[in-house]
Amino acid sequence: MKLRKLLLIALAVLLAAAPLVGQAKNIKVALILSGPANDQGWNAVALQGLKDAEAKYSIQTAYSENVGVADSEAAFMDYASQGYDLIIGHGFQYGDPAVRVAKKFPKIKFMAIEANSKADNVASYVIACEEAGYLMGMLSASMSKSGKIGMVGGIEQPSIIKVVEAYKLGAKAYNPKIQVLSAYIGSFTDVNLGKEAALAMADQGADVLSHIANQAGTGVIKAAEERGLLTTGDSWDQSVISPGAVVCSTIYNVPTLVMIAVDKVRSGSFKGGVFNLGMKDGVVDIAAYHDFDAKIAKKAKDMISDAKKKITAGSLKIPVVTTATK
Repeated sequence: MKLRKLLLIALAVLLAAAPLVGQAKNIKVALILSGPANDQGWNAVALQGLKDAEAKYSIQTAYSENVGVADSEAAFMDYASQGYDLIIGHGFQYGDPAVRVAKKFPKIKFMAIEANSKADNVASYVIACEEAGYLMGMLSASMSKSGKIGMVGGIEQPSIIKVVEAYKLGAKAYNPKIQVLSAYIGSFTDVNLGKEAALAMADQGADVLSHIANQAGTGVIKAAEERGLLTTGDSWDQSVISPGAVVCSTIYNVPTLVMIAVDKVRSGSFKGGVFNLGMKDGVVDIAAYHDFDAKIAKKAKDMISDAKKKITAGSLKIPVVTTATK
């Protein structure tokens, strides 16, 4: 009887503890964006990640759009004061503000995407965007008939420069004689500036226009569309914006990064530091060629496919250049 009583007590303890087994903390997550969440590009993919996490875990979420550098520290501070467990800044420019605020809130976790800042409670997740930029350069050079192509960057910062420079390297790898025009417009949201820069390149003879400029990059696509030129998209498949002009797009699987951070905070395994992820991690890719598939030279498709395989395997390392060249 005594043994039976002990077994019943043990069973009762196990049943009481069962709901807690494997149960992670229910958290609040906030996201800070540099532009509008519906930009069909860089900011949209981050919001998708937040929504995916919300749907999977039923967590409480919030986000702020169009947060400039000057206002970013206040945005971090506001969410931290409200008790959010994880605050994500989506862009290189949010790294330093995150570290400054994190010092005042040591129990809260901060994450900056594409930054290089770190602290005990701050992690930077760096995407190897340069890998896809390199392939877009190869593709753009292969599609050019004039021997000139153009790349429009947003703000001249390391996360943008590295893609522009990789684009140049990829273009030269396909055609050593290709001329690559480049410009930084100092904005991620000014569509008109993006369009003006692209039109200026078109006036100089560039017949394929590319961008890494977030919402401002849609101006580049519109410029190509108006002039009857070709273009490439950035961050997600932007052929939806102009199917007749966008040959291909870079793809950054930001939702994966957001989910990784959320999982780590929920499980209590979040650590500060700088973490790099690229094609081999399934975070970087390029979109399908869609209607342009038959128009792209076999040589180009083979070179791009081969380069992608080598990048994924680690046998081809795309240089990370963070100082702009002419």
